[in-house]
Amino acid sequence: MVGPFRPMPAGFPQPSEKAKRADMSQDIVIEVTRGNAVESRHRASLAVCDPQGRVVFGAGDLERPVFPRSAIKVFQALPLIETGAADAWGFDAADLALSCASHSGEEGHVARAGRLLARAGLGEPDLECGCHWPFDPAVARDLARRGIEPTQLHNNCSGKHAGFLCTAVHLGEETRGYVGAEHPVQRRVSAAISDLTGARAGEGAPEGIDGCSIPTYAAPLPGFATGFARLASGLGVSAERGRAGRRLIDACMAEPWAMAGTGRACVRLMEAAPGRVFAKTGAEGVFCGAVPELGLGFALKAEDGATRASEALVAATLSRIFRASDGALAERFDALSRTILRNWEGTPVGEIRVAEL
Repeated sequence: MVGPFRPMPAGFPQPSEKAKRADMSQDIVIEVTRGNAVESRHRASLAVCDPQGRVVFGAGDLERPVFPRSAIKVFQALPLIETGAADAWGFDAADLALSCASHSGEEGHVARAGRLLARAGLGEPDLECGCHWPFDPAVARDLARRGIEPTQLHNNCSGKHAGFLCTAVHLGEETRGYVGAEHPVQRRVSAAISDLTGARAGEGAPEGIDGCSIPTYAAPLPGFATGFARLASGLGVSAERGRAGRRLIDACMAEPWAMAGTGRACVRLMEAAPGRVFAKTGAEGVFCGAVPELGLGFALKAEDGATRASEALVAATLSRIFRASDGALAERFDALSRTILRNWEGTPVGEIRVAEL
């Protein structure tokens, strides 16, 4: 054993440096077929890294900064653990998973987010994430059918924001304006992201505002992949940060529905290998995650922002990761990487697949 995870198996492919450079110069292609022809193509980049920041395998542009969007909510939830707020407010595994969630706005998500706020003496009006209809069409239709207008609790990020607010109240900080870059809540978040990725906010890295109004910072994919490898393995970070990160990852693996929702790709991926895989989607074709037993993290981005491409590629990535150590699991993820496309009559007409990885 090396650290708290198994070392890479001896049979894991280790290409030459020349081969690595050749592989990484080529984007990964995700194909959408119709009949026996490729109708559309998505292009993507991918990095799989160890805790030392070495790219175990990758492809595409690994130097271009990428906004990770919601794929790094585990990083953003670290202060919730590290400040003692989670324990002070009695957060259980499902509460922690919701704090890392891009949830579907289902009744259970909304109710739990409301309960977290109530523990800190707060309510829906204290959120500053904004309001939108649930992303799941069936959930949105059900609300509309019942004549219910969505609130900020239905925002897919309401659990994360509840965690921000619970942390602020625990530390005696002003809650108003907690989404601002200079608020202590966001300063702690940006410091955690910098620690894990090596990208420093305010030092030339692209910055922006996310859909839920908090700051977002771009970094190359290997930075995010390395950050997840460090949290999953406990290597390359302080002992406190390693424990906090692993607690959040373990909570999400134990309660994937709370982190996502019914039928979501994140849930399917984690339920395919219970307790062995963490995977989290982000807007604009991003996916990040970790395989704790191997001490590996991964990050990927579909160039055109297509979710159908990122969902295919993340499953193919996990298949590649497990290929040398667990062939049966690799096959399971390979099957998840291919989606059969059907027309309105239910007739199979094509598929979404990763051309090669």
